[in-house]
Amino acid sequence: MPQSPEKSTRNKRFLIGFSVLALAMVGAGYASVPLYNIFCKVTGYGGTTQTADIGADEVLDRMVTIRFDATVSHGLDWEFRPEQLEQKIHIGENSLAKYRAVNHSDKPITGMASYNITPQKAGVYFVKLECFCFTEQTLQPGEGVDMPVIYFVSPEIADDPRLDDIKTITLSYTFFEKESAKPKKSASLETGAGKSLN
Repeated sequence: MPQSPEKSTRNKRFLIGFSVLALAMVGAGYASVPLYNIFCKVTGYGGTTQTADIGADEVLDRMVTIRFDATVSHGLDWEFRPEQLEQKIHIGENSLAKYRAVNHSDKPITGMASYNITPQKAGVYFVKLECFCFTEQTLQPGEGVDMPVIYFVSPEIADDPRLDDIKTITLSYTFFEKESAKPKKSASLETGAGKSLN
């Protein structure tokens, strides 16, 4: 029995609507990671810090203590530590902290560091001018390297009443081995050690 013109039109509308919805969901899936990263950067969600090219335009009398923490992921034979445990700085003041990494293994290893700020609500006001995070670092066996972080705490923190109780902020880094840096093996050929990215 042939469909009525009205039912045929409804079916076409349903198919068009369903297709548009499916395309929107696929598009949202591809856009979700960049959008989430933008959301974290703007809001400081999850302890995400800010970056800048220049320092703050004012330095406040208010002081804050910055603590430094360092860990390595399981299986990475590196020593990784902050050169200072804490610094007491004025809000808005540029400050330099150093971390050191040493490769204790017998092979070149490429690592990369991720970071976190606690308390998380302070992340949006913690601004890095220079940082080694998310930069691949290849260390030869026994090699060590000093890695600087130049940062300040934005004076805008003083305008946020939720952060009046903040006296200490902790900057934590975790180094993990970069999987793509490991030598790749094939059935017919084994490659040598990975190339240094320095």
